[in-house]
Amino acid sequence: MIEARIRKRFPPGPESAGFLLDVEFQAGPGVSVLFGPSGSGKTLTLSSIAGFVKPDAGRIQLDGQILYDADSRVCLRPQSRSCGYVFQNYALFPHMSLRENLTFAAVRHARLERYRAVSEMLDRFELGPVSGRRPHEVSGGEQQRCSIARALIGNPRLLLLDEPARGLDLPLRAGLYRVLRQVRAEYQIPILLVTHDLDECFELGDRMLVLREGCLVQTGTPSTIRERPASIEVARLLGLTNLFRVEIVALDPGRDQSRLRFEGFELSAAYLPGHLIGDKVWVSIPAEELRVTSGTRPGPNQASARLVRACQRSQSVRLEFEGELSVDVPRAEFEKQKHNKEWLIEFPAAALRVIEGGVTNENTR
Repeated sequence: MIEARIRKRFPPGPESAGFLLDVEFQAGPGVSVLFGPSGSGKTLTLSSIAGFVKPDAGRIQLDGQILYDADSRVCLRPQSRSCGYVFQNYALFPHMSLRENLTFAAVRHARLERYRAVSEMLDRFELGPVSGRRPHEVSGGEQQRCSIARALIGNPRLLLLDEPARGLDLPLRAGLYRVLRQVRAEYQIPILLVTHDLDECFELGDRMLVLREGCLVQTGTPSTIRERPASIEVARLLGLTNLFRVEIVALDPGRDQSRLRFEGFELSAAYLPGHLIGDKVWVSIPAEELRVTSGTRPGPNQASARLVRACQRSQSVRLEFEGELSVDVPRAEFEKQKHNKEWLIEFPAAALRVIEGGVTNENTR
């Protein structure tokens, strides 16, 4: 278990803005993803835990051992923290072979055990055939696997991964994810993974910690956070589409219904417990859950819209309409409708999701 309370301030300079990292969290075995935009403090959090950066205040504890405590002035050296760290640029020694890189990191093993431990790790990460090559003589995926193997060979109690898939193409990325799932299953240690790729969160994350401007703004499973973002800011960080503000005009708990007013027309939605008539709330609806059809006379939960552009994607076509509404449709379905002059967008009631952190009420102003 890693328990961290970290506060680190960088004052503004002549050509740089100030920054404050102020986070507190716990993480047990499994993958905890630090998610957020560039500059939100993800790598700084990892560096503080690893001992490369000394916080101004706080406390970091790993399996009951204090790594850093500002009050008691404890600050262990990085070598004494039992943390494996995988850097963005791999940080392998360029003048050493892959085997020599692992051997250098295996100092905790007895001399007679070192060769066996290195050989086993090379085999586990499928690096045996290239173990005599230097980093620049192998692929990016092999360098990345060697970096992970080097971080693990000392039997760390915590693994820190700073954007491990950065710069890898799709096949290498898939191979890396397979390796990390294996590491998660075999080692049963806390793994903190930094990324700003939402797909990577779902691929690997057991838990997600969302950072914004140095603060932890939401924690939970990736699916829970995507389904129920804590605020409109988090929703935007997640890249959620079709965010719009509506007014609640009717609530009927008996029928499990509500009515929402948006852009001059009304939408039916599920009942919204904890809300009042007159509340203005942010709602979102995934682009893949909206539906489109041709026509000029809107039906229930439909609105007419003008198509601005159609963007081809690998598996679908994204239709972008006025009002910043986007709809994803299968390519075959778009081909049947691409000559439409008039479009209707249908808003399925069950797909409308209220963002709880963005509520206002006219009566409370």
